Order: sequence, then structure tokens, then C-alpha cells
Amino acid sequence: MMSVTSALKGLTICATDGRIGTVSDFLFDDRNWQVRWVVIDTGDWLPGRLVLVHPQALGKPDFNRNTLPVALTKAQVEASPDIQRDLPVSRQMEHGVFAYYGWDPGWGGGAFAMDGMMPLVPSSALALGDDDLAQAELPPEGDPHLRSVSATDSYDIHATDGEIGHVSNFLMDDAGWTLRYLIVDTRNWWPGKHVLLSPSSVTSIDWIAKTISVDVTQDKVRSSPEWDPAALIHDGYETRLRDHYAWPPLM
Repeated sequence: MMSVTSALKGLTICATDGRIGTVSDFLFDDRNWQVRWVVIDTGDWLPGRLVLVHPQALGKPDFNRNTLPVALTKAQVEASPDIQRDLPVSRQMEHGVFAYYGWDPGWGGGAFAMDGMMPLVPSSALALGDDDLAQAELPPEGDPHLRSVSATDSYDIHATDGEIGHVSNFLMDDAGWTLRYLIVDTRNWWPGKHVLLSPSSVTSIDWIAKTISVDVTQDKVRSSPEWDPAALIHDGYETRLRDHYAWPPLM
């Protein structure tokens, strides 16, 4: 099922023995748009803490109850490494989280499975609880491929021949925890329309200028099937959308 990321943020995280906080953000790898981490704010339970949970521990979102289950206990989360703001994530740090929970670093074909590179997380860093890892030599910065969904919202979108709008949200496949589409608000260019763009159309992302470039033209976007935020995506619409842009079929 696909869900907008804004609807997933704020869901209550339910461990196997109680509630532990809410979804604060998603961190994704910009090479394959796979979600690598869910950032959990532990709120009143553990005030002042943020923790990382890997998608392989997540269950299915329940929007009727506004909850997202995780296959962890409260004790596991309480003793886990937490993250701090305004520092990059190092390779040793992410390995520490994988090792603590016994998670598979290659789940979903992410960064570790591809090339062992360590992503950089804007505005957050992992604090190790393991003494040996904490004493390891840590690089000042990680690989700049892990990105925050919250930070990427509102980025301007540049077609090959001009601007077409800005990112207003993402559609996420909550089965594989992959960002399937960028939701583009064209109000400043073509008022009243929202369109979907596949990550496969992205040619570059300028994190300093906060822009995303795509290999489509303004006319192609203007004539694309319009996305109705109030309607669920069905197979027919998705087929027409991908045929319109000649995007590769979904695996």
C-alpha cells in the first residue's frame, strides 16, 4: 500500500509491550530511495531522546488507530543507541545500531548492501552505547547519501526547461518502505495541479540550493495524468502515468 509520508509522521509507535513514541522523520538513501531509518521521538516516555528503527522491524501502519507497530520491546528501545542533533552519522555509528538489534545491514538493498558506504544524516547523529565502538576513530562526516524526508519537503523541482513547482510530499510504499513518487505542487507555475514524479526521473539533487532536477520537460509535466490527493492510486492510473513518461516498470 502507498501512503503519503505526512500521514505516517506522527503515528504512535507501539512496541510489543507498550507505546514508545511517535514517528518523527524518515531517512532515505538518495541512490535507491529506500528508507534506511525511521526516526522515533520517544516523547514523555524517554524525554529528550530520539532513536533509530530500521524498516525491517516495522509492521503495517494502522491509520484507524493512528499506530505503527514495531517488533521490539520497550526495554530494547530504552537500552538502544539514541541520536543527537546537528552531527553526521559515521560508519561505526550505524554499525552499532545494526549490531545492537541484530538487524541485517543488507535489508532492502540499501547502502551497506551496495557498497558499504556510510550515509550522512542532516541534523542528527547516532550516539553509541558500545564502549569499543565509541572509542573507535570516527570520521568527521559520513557519505552524503542518506537524507531526511522532512528536510527535502519544499525543495524546488527543475525540469529540463524550467521550474515546475516544489516537493509537497512523498508517496511511500509501506510494504518495502521505498519512496515511490515525489508529489509536486505546481501552484507557482501551473496553479491548482499536483503531479507525481518517479525518483527514476531525478538527475541531480542540490542540497545547498535545495533543488531537484528531473529529466522531463515542462510540457511533459503539463500533459501528465493529474494526481488527486483525495483518491487512492490504482493500477490503471499508475500504468498511464508510467507510460506517459516512459518510466521503467516497477519491480
